Amino acid sequence: MGNPFQDQLLKAGLVNKKQVNKAKHEQRVSKKQHKNNKPPAETSQVKQELAAQKKRAQELNRQHAEEKRQQERLAQVKQLIEQNRLDKDDRGEAYNFVDGTRIKRIYISAEIADQLSRGQAAIVRFGNSYEVVPAKVAHQIASRDKEALVAFHQGS
Repeated sequence: MGNPFQDQLLKAGLVNKKQVNKAKHEQRVSKKQHKNNKPPAETSQVKQELAAQKKRAQELNRQHAEEKRQQERLAQVKQLIEQNRLDKDDRGEAYNFVDGTRIKRIYISAEIADQLSRGQAAIVRFGNSYEVVPAKVAHQIASRDKEALVAFHQGS
C-alpha cells in the first residue's frame, strides 16, 4: 500500500507508526507547496496565453454576431420585396435599366413605368431576377442593403 521502504523500517522496528504518518504528512505538504509555488515567469506566460485566448474568443463572437445581423438584414430585405412588389406585365412595355455594367430589361405596365421615371417606384434585385417596389419600400431596402437597390430615380 505505502512506501515499501517505510514498511520495511516499520517491520524492522526502527520507526513507529506515528513517525511513518508524520513523514507521509510532510511529503504531502511539501508537494502542495511545490505545486503552488510556480515560477513567476510561467504564471505570467499562462496569463498572457489566457488573455490571448479570451481576445480571440471575443473576436470570434463579434464576427458571429455580425454575420447573424447581416443574415437578419437580408431576410428583412427579402420579406420587404416579397410583400410589396408590384406586378410585372409580360405583355407590357419593355423598361431598360442599368445593373452594374450591363443593360437589363423587364416588362411592366405603362403606369408602373411612369412611376419608375418619376421616382415613385424602384427596381430591386431579388435573387436572380428583378422586382419593382414602391419608393417607400425602396428607402427601407436601401437602409438595410444598398446593393439590392438597382434603379431608383429620386427627385433632386
